[in-house]
Amino acid sequence: MSALAKTGLFSEINGLDTSVFDSPQLNEYMSLNRTIWRSVRQSLQQFLCDETHTVRKQINVDDVAVPIKEVRMHMPAKIGDYTDFYASREHATNVGVMFRGKDNALMPNWTHLPVGYHGRASSVVVSGTPLRRPNGQRRPNPDSPPVFGPSTRLDYELEMAFFVGPGNSLGTPLSVDEAEDRIFGVVLMNDWSARDIQAWEYVPLVFCTDTV
Repeated sequence: MSALAKTGLFSEINGLDTSVFDSPQLNEYMSLNRTIWRSVRQSLQQFLCDETHTVRKQINVDDVAVPIKEVRMHMPAKIGDYTDFYASREHATNVGVMFRGKDNALMPNWTHLPVGYHGRASSVVVSGTPLRRPNGQRRPNPDSPPVFGPSTRLDYELEMAFFVGPGNSLGTPLSVDEAEDRIFGVVLMNDWSARDIQAWEYVPLVFCTDTV
């Protein structure tokens, strides 16, 4: 993107400072707005699809592209924060059964508001990164004190994750109608959870170390 910006490919896009493409991560670019994102995407598609594109006289697609077999995954952005939502009724019920039993599985608020909790942003990594089984307190025997050690009930869920672009000023809420314009992109994410550590530590407030 940086090389293409230097050819002037994006020069006609109002409000775009192409120096954002010099960064190894996309945070600065993500902080712009949907109109700019769409214009950049359109310019890029035209360059890639039109063999007679004027920029093709300065630079070839092969000069800025990487063969798929040589591609290495990188974090697209620095993750400043991460919120995990109970978006599936079935999932929320299953977890509730684990923690509270069948009769009190789904909490009453779930059907009235988006239930979410704070995740550990520092452990968000790209696919292929080796993961270490987490250590923590768990209480396998309710009649004995908790023990410390690696989780014995580690599971993972395939989830949809959203990268959010521009934020909002403190104390200034966003309406539902404005939300879509703040979504920069969507990815698949494996959410790993240490259920035994989670069940012990989540009471009375929130999870701390059990979700990666």
